Amino acid sequence: MHPTRLWIRAEARETERRAPVVPAEVRRLVAAGFEVTVEESPSRVFSVEEYAEAGAAVAPAGSWVDAPGDAFVLGIKELPEQPDTLRHRHVYFAHAFKGQSDAVATLTRFRDGGGTLFDLEYLTDENGRRVVAFGYWAGYVGAALGVLHLAGTLRGPLTPMSRGELDGMLRAAGRAGTHAQLALVTGARGRSGRGAQKALEVAGIPVTGWDRRETRDLHKQALLGHDLLVNCVVTHTPTTPFVVAEDFVHERRLRVLADVTCDVTGPTNMLPVNTAITTWREPVRRLDEGHPEVGNGPLDVIAIDNLPSLLPREASEGFSADLTPHLLGLAVPADPSGPWQAARRSFDQALARLE
Repeated sequence: MHPTRLWIRAEARETERRAPVVPAEVRRLVAAGFEVTVEESPSRVFSVEEYAEAGAAVAPAGSWVDAPGDAFVLGIKELPEQPDTLRHRHVYFAHAFKGQSDAVATLTRFRDGGGTLFDLEYLTDENGRRVVAFGYWAGYVGAALGVLHLAGTLRGPLTPMSRGELDGMLRAAGRAGTHAQLALVTGARGRSGRGAQKALEVAGIPVTGWDRRETRDLHKQALLGHDLLVNCVVTHTPTTPFVVAEDFVHERRLRVLADVTCDVTGPTNMLPVNTAITTWREPVRRLDEGHPEVGNGPLDVIAIDNLPSLLPREASEGFSADLTPHLLGLAVPADPSGPWQAARRSFDQALARLE
């Protein structure tokens, strides 16, 4: 009987610095009898030498296409556009189950190649709660970028940093504020919301936290009365959006939208005024120039879809610690109520909708 094979691929996106499993956890997997292969990557925050020292085999970037058919191919973000069909079991954030713009193309590749997608977003427990996520650090970085933009100190292109470096910038931005800033975090009790509030605390900015009740009973004028909105709400059902085009011409204090959720092409986008991501090179985009006649100024958006990669080491270590126990579970008989089966059911349902 072959050992369970895990293949950690290089990321296709040049700005993706994170890893789904860090070297320390690879050592744990190898000790448990797993066969782990790690692809070379110039962008990953952990060197391939660290993985080799932990007991992993090393392979060239992109060689996952020729990996043994029973390997689980692990990544963070999207696969490269080739090959046209996918035959392996892939584990990554595909963003393909909610009608996103490239969902059909992604699912078709799996269907045609006979592969399986275990989307990390749908790795859930018996209560439907996600068991792994980068949410805390996504919220932290998203709120931090919003603070820096309010202070006029956010410049692209962005580069990865340590938490200590980012916190120093946050404290400086908070001290430099010419007047008190007000921030609103939606989805405040979730992982991302907690991370966002912590970053705002470091900056010394007062925070209003909204969760399900406030989201349901939306008080639009209260929302518009903040300088910064950090959106951490994920919803799969249509919900009253937070900011719509009509709000541009209303009296408002709101100047910056930091969209951590970044569901920009989905049908349940809570910020439909924005339909495209921003990038490390150009992190901010102007949505509206402002309307002095009604007492408001410009409104900008930050919508970077791999925020935690700006703190790649901290984000990877936390995520890997959560994921590894579930990876160890791949070597034992499947639990029909377990996270991997939940992810497989979500994939099967998405495939069925292609028909």
